[in-house]
Amino acid sequence: MVAIEPHERFPGIYWVTLEDGTRRLATISFAPGIKVYGEITVNVGGKEYRVWNPYRSKLAASILKGVKLMPIKPGSKVLYLGASTGTTVSHVSDIIGEQGIVYAVEFAPRVARELIEKVVKYRSNVIPIYQDATQPHNYSALLDEVDIIYCDIAQPQQAKPLADNADLYLADGGSIMLAIKAMSIDVTREPSETYKREMKVLEQRGFNIIDAIHLEPYDKDHAMITAKYSRKS
Repeated sequence: MVAIEPHERFPGIYWVTLEDGTRRLATISFAPGIKVYGEITVNVGGKEYRVWNPYRSKLAASILKGVKLMPIKPGSKVLYLGASTGTTVSHVSDIIGEQGIVYAVEFAPRVARELIEKVVKYRSNVIPIYQDATQPHNYSALLDEVDIIYCDIAQPQQAKPLADNADLYLADGGSIMLAIKAMSIDVTREPSETYKREMKVLEQRGFNIIDAIHLEPYDKDHAMITAKYSRKS
């Protein structure tokens, strides 16, 4: 028998105990009947729950690794940098629900098309933005102030584009989550040194680091940085 219980810390996220006894993260589907990446779905109490694979989503991995701050919740306004094909975006859409919105920024044409076909077409709370996340002024007409920025981009610099977006779009006191890909920044450095360097950039730009966790075994040489933002005058 499948069992459902709310996550003990994060609204909009659930634990699903499957028939084989395994306990997995899940979200309630915003688009019932539509799978995004072949995920397991279960129907309980008239609701469809999507099992959230931490090997396919750094956000899920960070929750399982005990992240202290996971600010995305029902009703949140989220700017998502590096939306890719929408695996994690779809779960963010589930969490924020009808009252929330996620602005999904993606620059690669083929990937952006897949994002639209798999996710945006079925989810009214996802707004696609086909732009380069390192040029945030280019989409200033497309979004309002947001509560959270989630950043997962494969760039030699990762903290700087996030901070540039925060200066334009993130509310004072807002939160960020930065998935750092050490090998995308500098393959010659130890990952821990890369993480420290990117965190220093965030601190210099007005962020108070809350947490920094490694995502192994779900993602090798990746870390999730969470922080609060204080807008400089």
